[in-house]
Amino acid sequence: MNLKIDQDTSIGLIGTGIMGASIASHLLNHGYRLFVFNRTKEKANILVSKGAKWSESPKNIAQTCQVIFTMLGYPEDVSRIYLEQDGLIFNAKPNTILIDMTSSSPSIAKEIAKVSQTKNIATLDAPVSGGDSGAKSGTLSIMVGGEKSTFETVLPLFKTFGKTIVYQGLAGSGQHTKLSNQILIASYMIGVCEAFQYAKKNGLNPETVLESVSGGAAGSWSLINLGPKMLRGDYAPGFYIHHFIKDMQIAVDECQQISLDLHNLKNCLTLYGKLPDSFKKTKGTQAIYELFQ
Repeated sequence: MNLKIDQDTSIGLIGTGIMGASIASHLLNHGYRLFVFNRTKEKANILVSKGAKWSESPKNIAQTCQVIFTMLGYPEDVSRIYLEQDGLIFNAKPNTILIDMTSSSPSIAKEIAKVSQTKNIATLDAPVSGGDSGAKSGTLSIMVGGEKSTFETVLPLFKTFGKTIVYQGLAGSGQHTKLSNQILIASYMIGVCEAFQYAKKNGLNPETVLESVSGGAAGSWSLINLGPKMLRGDYAPGFYIHHFIKDMQIAVDECQQISLDLHNLKNCLTLYGKLPDSFKKTKGTQAIYELFQ
């Protein structure tokens, strides 16, 4: 990969939702030339007002930009944006770098890498963790799969919005790492809910219990950041439930392929599935607490 990243490099970003908008803002704040596309144009207006250039389609992004980030919703969105004839791979110039930050399927990441190689295009699967707060503060954890030389080329861009940036291996490795992350969170979330219910049933104040346990061995990001929101009934989305369910289902499917039975993961998927559809589409993952009330 001959590309050298500097302030004249044309950067594209597709998907300006909760996470994508903050990532785009960091790139703009560091002086990069940014082109954006989102299915709902209004969601990109703030970025355009900050200096981003609006593009009419992913195809236009592909024809314009040298490095392209995507932050999409579902694996099928990733397949469509990357692999269809009017998508990124078949319209990008040689030596373009495509970086998918969607939490998606490892097999799709591998397919994208394989097809891209035939076009002399480099790809990375680079899902993130840290929620909306991490995106806003520029402290995301970024888990990267692909060729290491490509990772090293775009590392300056990752550093504009990430704090823990780790190269994991070849294509698909970033997605496998993100699924490991989600498996951990699944157990944490149920554990936090059960701990609060235990405390309440024994006449304790969950808020003071949280104060005691969050600084000890039981402390976790989920407990410290989402525990207080649970107790306040604040279910505003930092990460939507329906996306978390999607991630857990992908993990369950991957487990089936390697004959691995993860009981906590399947239990968490079942519990989240019991929430009303209105919650799944509009609330953050901490809303699982309602099931334990």
